[in-house]
Amino acid sequence: MTFVQIPPHRPLALRPALRALTATAVMLLTACATSPPTANITAAAATVAHAAGAGGNEFAPQEMQTARSKLQRAEAAVAAKDYPTAIALSREAQVDAQLAEAKAESTKARQAAEAAREGNRVLREELQRKTP
Repeated sequence: MTFVQIPPHRPLALRPALRALTATAVMLLTACATSPPTANITAAAATVAHAAGAGGNEFAPQEMQTARSKLQRAEAAVAAKDYPTAIALSREAQVDAQLAEAKAESTKARQAAEAAREGNRVLREELQRKTP
């Protein structure tokens, strides 16, 4: 019985390059995991502040509280050097703040539409009174 050796899928010349690429990727991932995610925290804080400025505190207080809580937990995770958790919490805080802002904008638009309807109703009544 003879055995036939099946050639590898990649040419031998590419193997060192693949090893170097893999090592570079591992080093980059390690560097990302060991440096504080300050950009993530800053972006989340800015999103929370923007949502508050858009009326999130008034029109979506629950979502704003959730966003602030997650932002504080993300900051605590950075202090504890738990960077993956900090990144995840900062992203969640951003999403919660965006939801609060969307709810605030929606509520304000609904209120403006109601005010316009009420204004139209008052004008119709005025027109009916003036018409003989």
